Amino acid sequence: MSAVTQHLLLGGERAATQLSELGVRRGGVLLVHASIRSAGGDAGSMADALRRTLGPAGTLVVPAFTPENSDTSRAYLDRVRGLSDEARAEVRASMPAFDPATTPAPAMGALAETVRLAPGSLRSTHPQTSFAALGPAAEELLAGHRQDCHLGEGSPLSRLYEADAQVLLLGTGFDSCTAFHLAEYRRPAPPRRLYRCVVASEDGRRWWEYEDIALDDSDFAALGDDFGRSRPGAVTYGTVAAARSRLFRLRAAVDFATGWLGDRREDGP
Repeated sequence: MSAVTQHLLLGGERAATQLSELGVRRGGVLLVHASIRSAGGDAGSMADALRRTLGPAGTLVVPAFTPENSDTSRAYLDRVRGLSDEARAEVRASMPAFDPATTPAPAMGALAETVRLAPGSLRSTHPQTSFAALGPAAEELLAGHRQDCHLGEGSPLSRLYEADAQVLLLGTGFDSCTAFHLAEYRRPAPPRRLYRCVVASEDGRRWWEYEDIALDDSDFAALGDDFGRSRPGAVTYGTVAAARSRLFRLRAAVDFATGWLGDRREDGP
């Protein structure tokens, strides 16, 4: 065994111990947002540590979002800002169609890609906000992701809520907490907007437009801070590898966020 391999194995064992001490439930369901750069080490070792901590009966879930195939996403708008109409058209024509079996999710980070590509991994089929999962509950959690529902009742987030999943923010902040989006759908009259993305079809590449909730994560950092302060013990803080991390129950976070957003945001027309 090389010194590098031994170092990675020891790092993975240490991370698994830290995850257990943080409170990750063996046999449970865990949604993870991770910055491997903050944690140090490599994504493969961290994925192994997470799976070892969850055990064979546990299920690991990650976001596998793909803003790269949408011309209504922030990623696209940032990319084409200042370009001519002709250059915008070229960018749009080059955007790859979504295929759940092969389309990468680079914006989600190295851990998400490692889980997506792992043997036995499953992925939901939404062309913008899919999730990938490993474990015995993966199929049940990911099945039936409605094409016109990013992150609401017709998405894996709703089933993660029902499963009383935990959420781990590993080196990331509450601003990346996808679970809070489910609370946006649970407001009485949330604003809506049009989305558009390119998908694969029997006839080849085609653009698809649909209406859904106007997702807005601009206040999630403040929301998360209030959640941690006002619910003593709801969020467990610790270090995993080199990353400052937070662990909490998805259900508790969504319930808190539903009331918090209802008090601070205006409803749609």
